[in-house]
Amino acid sequence: MAVASISATGVKGGFGTSFMGEWGTSMAGEDYTVLSRSVPNQVRVGKPVKMPPMMKNVNEGKGLFAPAVVVARNLIGKKRFNQLRGKAIALHSQVITEFCKSIGADAKQRQGLIRLAKKNGEKLGFLA
Repeated sequence: MAVASISATGVKGGFGTSFMGEWGTSMAGEDYTVLSRSVPNQVRVGKPVKMPPMMKNVNEGKGLFAPAVVVARNLIGKKRFNQLRGKAIALHSQVITEFCKSIGADAKQRQGLIRLAKKNGEKLGFLA
């Protein structure tokens, strides 16, 4: 059985390798000083680029009313369509608020109903 040993100058004992480097002197002396001068002492790292959050509808293009919403948006233009959509959402939120006042629901329940209305609008395709 052949015994192999590894030293800093290479492999001894029959591995047949061409590696015969000298690790002990590779970073000593002039090589180290030249390398240490070329590397900056401090590395500046910029702030990571963060993408703004996108309010994207998961069910975009799906739902019962999605085709009608897309046609309406294409007919009247995106800017005017978004204005009308904003007014409709505001009116619906007011209706929910008035309903919550009439039954005596607190603000937390009102907010939950508004979120539920948004989820239902996404599923039905109103926010396509």
